[in-house]
Parts: sequence; C-alpha cells; structure tokens
Amino acid sequence: MAVPKRRTSKARRDKRRANWKLTSPGIAECPQCGESKLSHRVCKKCGYYDKKQVIKVAE
Repeated sequence: MAVPKRRTSKARRDKRRANWKLTSPGIAECPQCGESKLSHRVCKKCGYYDKKQVIKVAE
C-alpha cells in the first residue's frame, strides 16, 4: 500500500488548492453593431461573425 513518506506542508497543500476558481469569460465588442458578446462566437444581436452574416436575426 502506498503511504506518504513525508507530511505535506500547509504551503504546498494550499498552493494546490488555490487553482479551483473559475476565470471570467472573454467578452469582446462586436465590430458590426458594437454590442458586447463572447469572443469567438456569433453576435446574438446582429448575427455576424468574422464580418460575415452567419444567422438571420428577426428584429
């Protein structure tokens, strides 16, 4: 059976536990309409992605 040879210090243990939190999503401004959107995704307001209309949005 595997048994730890040395006790894990509090600093080492806490460094490992410090990386659990989520990062904030990358929010970018749509170049077409100026609305804020998630980066690398189609704009929900105008339907454009990479300066091309991908979906038609009913207004």
